Amino acid sequence: MTQHLDQSMPSVLALIPARGGSKSIPRKNLLPVLGKPLIAYTIEQALQANNIQRVLVTTDDVEIAEVARQYGAEVPFLRPAALAGDYSLDIDYHRHALQWLQEQENYVPQAVVNLRPTHPIRRIATIDKAISTFFAHPEVDSLRSVRLASESPFKMWRIDESGLLTAVAAWEGLAEPYNQPRQLLPLVYWQDGYIDVTRAEVIVQQGSTTGKKIMPFVIEEPAVDIDYADEVAMAERLLLARTEQEESAPGAGKREQINTRHPS
Repeated sequence: MTQHLDQSMPSVLALIPARGGSKSIPRKNLLPVLGKPLIAYTIEQALQANNIQRVLVTTDDVEIAEVARQYGAEVPFLRPAALAGDYSLDIDYHRHALQWLQEQENYVPQAVVNLRPTHPIRRIATIDKAISTFFAHPEVDSLRSVRLASESPFKMWRIDESGLLTAVAAWEGLAEPYNQPRQLLPLVYWQDGYIDVTRAEVIVQQGSTTGKKIMPFVIEEPAVDIDYADEVAMAERLLLARTEQEESAPGAGKREQINTRHPS
């Protein structure tokens, strides 16, 4: 579904990757979350975002494609199975989608927003802010969401071939960081998969979904990236809590709504 056809806005394509062969939770992208397929939340978020013009699901699975269309996403092709394996990279489906759109529609967006369907608890305002922030910095190749890491890599180890411990990370000017107080160690951030934004030319010309100049977009709000079954209940609790909070707040009717109903 094409949306927001304001010609003054940068052309932004939301790409939602949803392969059928999830291993941690079988058929994860169609998993019911509060009675609605998991992928539907991300589709609806993208469709409501003001800074996104097109929402496209790239999948190798016919059933996922049909569900995605029911919720308003474009699914103009099925991704080749060779690009949907356990070890396929993000660059594979990015490059395939851009090539297909250019060849079939002569369409080339200025930027691609990668929204993984395992994140059902994004805020529309946060998506729009990330995209606006990205376009305000033409010097960067991409923007990647991160949040403060709960554990420090300076306290982590590998076991080498001789069976001894080898520190994972070093920091110039700080001897034996693994023996230092945590307060002296640099802050580190975890890439949380909430949102990534990349210039299309970086994807095509550099063969990368990040490029060399990556801008951080720090996420502080609660979110869940569903990889395992026990995280579904956590996501449902957060969704219900947000809905209750927004419905009870002044001017709730003007706020973004989380629709937990299946389309009729």
